[in-house]
Amino acid sequence: MAAFEPKNPDYHAAATALFAGQPAMRTLGISIVRLAPGEVELAMPHTSAFTQQNGFIHAGIITAGLDNACGVAAFTLMQREADILTVEFKSSLLAPARGERFVFKAEVVKPGRTLTFCEAKAFAEHDGKTTLIAAMTGTLMAMLPRG
Repeated sequence: MAAFEPKNPDYHAAATALFAGQPAMRTLGISIVRLAPGEVELAMPHTSAFTQQNGFIHAGIITAGLDNACGVAAFTLMQREADILTVEFKSSLLAPARGERFVFKAEVVKPGRTLTFCEAKAFAEHDGKTTLIAAMTGTLMAMLPRG
């Protein structure tokens, strides 16, 4: 991955605050494991409340983790006064979401002034093994103050 220079020298605190301000992530038990310019790693423990009829974590939960990882990774490269919004994503579910812990890794592929393109992968940790279970590409928009 290319090394990116954040536009906001205080990107770490800003991205951490952005993440902390999302009740959905708290509800899902997702937390930041690692944060760097243009990349992030999030993690979530298995919770039976988020399973579907076969006992796997629901695809919507996995997608939410991937989307948020893309958003936080993109946000680390945005201006101090920017907010962020997802404008598009495509996810591919590659294996059942079975595991004790789930990890969502995202990195910026191409940052832009308004739009940033990211890629993310979700992994399930189960019985000492790590399995790739989903992938996402996403486009995030910097919402800048008007006027």
